[in-house]
Amino acid sequence: MMKPELLFNILSDATRLRALMLIQSEGEVCVCELTFALNESQPKISRHLALMRDAGIVQSRREGTWMHYRIEPTLPEWGREIIAETHDRLHELKPYQKDRQQLARMNNRPDRECA
Repeated sequence: MMKPELLFNILSDATRLRALMLIQSEGEVCVCELTFALNESQPKISRHLALMRDAGIVQSRREGTWMHYRIEPTLPEWGREIIAETHDRLHELKPYQKDRQQLARMNNRPDRECA
């Protein structure tokens, strides 16, 4: 069972929060999309995603060589609501707005065309 302390601990890190807000905004994103949008290394992004996956906040899906992440569908309703409300309150603030704009500039996104 997810404990509120764990979710808020995950949300307290800037990289995890920015990644989670992009996942919430897009529905599902590939690791390569997160590295591009957040301008962070693949190992750093993967480490943060692994923490969120192990905590039960996100779910991963492999498609070929790509790993895609989305909000864990079995996350308790209160957890999904906190993530959705956080997104609604932050999505127009920098850096969250800049992250979405950067992602929109990415060529060859996996959901459009595998690179």
